[in-house]
Amino acid sequence: MSDLFQHVRSSQGIEEYQLKSNDLKVLMLQNSSTPVATFMVTYHVGSRNEAIGYTGSTHLLEHLMFKGSRNYNKEKGTAIWDELQSIGAQINATTWNDRTNYFEVVPKEHLEKAISIEADRMRFSFIKDEDRQPEMTVVRNEYERGENSPFDVLDKNVWATAYQAHPYHHSTIGWRSDIENVSTERLKEFYDVYYWPNNATATVIGDFDKDETLALIAKHFGVHKRSEHTIPKVYTEEPIQEGPRRVVVRRSGQTGIVAVAHKTPEGLNSDTHALHILGRILCDGKSSRLHRKIVDQGLASSLFMYDFPFKDNGLFITYAFLTPNTDHQKVEDIILNEYTSIKTEGVEQKELDRAIAQTKATVAFSRDGSYAVASALNEAIAIGDWQFYTTYLDKIKSVTVKDIKKVAKKYLHDDASTTGWFVPKQ
Repeated sequence: MSDLFQHVRSSQGIEEYQLKSNDLKVLMLQNSSTPVATFMVTYHVGSRNEAIGYTGSTHLLEHLMFKGSRNYNKEKGTAIWDELQSIGAQINATTWNDRTNYFEVVPKEHLEKAISIEADRMRFSFIKDEDRQPEMTVVRNEYERGENSPFDVLDKNVWATAYQAHPYHHSTIGWRSDIENVSTERLKEFYDVYYWPNNATATVIGDFDKDETLALIAKHFGVHKRSEHTIPKVYTEEPIQEGPRRVVVRRSGQTGIVAVAHKTPEGLNSDTHALHILGRILCDGKSSRLHRKIVDQGLASSLFMYDFPFKDNGLFITYAFLTPNTDHQKVEDIILNEYTSIKTEGVEQKELDRAIAQTKATVAFSRDGSYAVASALNEAIAIGDWQFYTTYLDKIKSVTVKDIKKVAKKYLHDDASTTGWFVPKQ
């Protein structure tokens, strides 16, 4: 395959190749424990690539790219869902801030079918107006379900308040008026800007023959040229926050929610791993600090720590789901006082050891099976380097108590905070 592909690098059994003709990246990890393979295409496009007027376009395109392409459509009797479900495949797609992925989990003898379908819709999706209108209704219903969730509404408002300039300001599903009014022509334009082999990574995990699979990828994806234009970069940076921000959402609901958010660095920053461990020390399990001080005291039914790394800056958010009649300010003060305690006194070694052990167990469970591995790699690709996946545990194990205190002091300060309350309205 050396005439068609360039071998780029390898890490923990994962091999990276690049198709010379169009710069498509390919990741491969063989595992023959079960006769199944996962094929996934990750596009470097998500809601961060959208702007006012066409927010939600990546997600709407995700729906439309299942409606038909040049070789896979209802007219030919080869609709994507029918073709894949007839061979027992699991199929879907997901959209988020920094990426979109399309995937199939198939019996290994049907891997070529998955490759062929993904190659076809990469450049030959129909994107018809007659499909957009009913799919818009589906997406709008999804949006409205989110509007009925107190957590989803508060989370959306926290991000929109924390980010003013950067496109993380708007959620992946977009604003309702954009969902309803974006034109099919605008969606086609968006598709023609971003959906190219040189803006994508194909991942193959499971039971397959490497040379045969590379040949199939070259056969089907090789029909595409690389884009003639440069893929646009997101150059908007969020200005430094110069004071605390607050947002209160009053809606119908059963119980209140408190969210305390602080800006974090880009996902590939070396502080990411210490922040993950800090999140576990604070909120993971009954022995965590905030569980003992909030849940055990009857002030909240549960806690949730959000510290997912993104391509650009993210948020470190503690969510507390309050019990009835609990005072929001009381819970907020407990969270902030705990942050102050860690900044001044640090954490104990036994807390760190427990958090690292919890992380190792979580990672082990989350990487069980070909799809699970492909999905985790997909997120690392979105952050900016798939080796974030292969180096993650080693870097987690190297976190020290000094690192925890350092990141707490560096990021958990008042001027970088956004606090959100969901207040039930009777």
